[in-house]
Amino acid sequence: MKNFVQDGHVMTVPAPYSVMSGAGVLVGSLFGVAAYSAAQGTPVEIATGGVFDLPKAAGDTPAIGGKLYWNDGTKAVSTSAGGNTLIGVAAMPALGDAAVSRIRLNGFIQ
Repeated sequence: MKNFVQDGHVMTVPAPYSVMSGAGVLVGSLFGVAAYSAAQGTPVEIATGGVFDLPKAAGDTPAIGGKLYWNDGTKAVSTSAGGNTLIGVAAMPALGDAAVSRIRLNGFIQ
């Protein structure tokens, strides 16, 4: 295919805010996990698929396979859809007092 550009598993985007390596990054509807730290406006590579541990909303108790959303205001995963962006599903259950949720990103289809 002469029109193929890339597989899209990792994409380079302008950092919408200062990001740390391993942090969630939302650019429009495109979500990924930063491969390295970057200042706002500079290019950063984000993984758009895979399984990651990301900060979660306090008190949330996602069940395995449950939909997870990104709250860009708090920079945390949430089980609440209201105003948040769907980014994947829980890869394992998480207790309410857990700091992170293990999530499989929906960024690409294999």
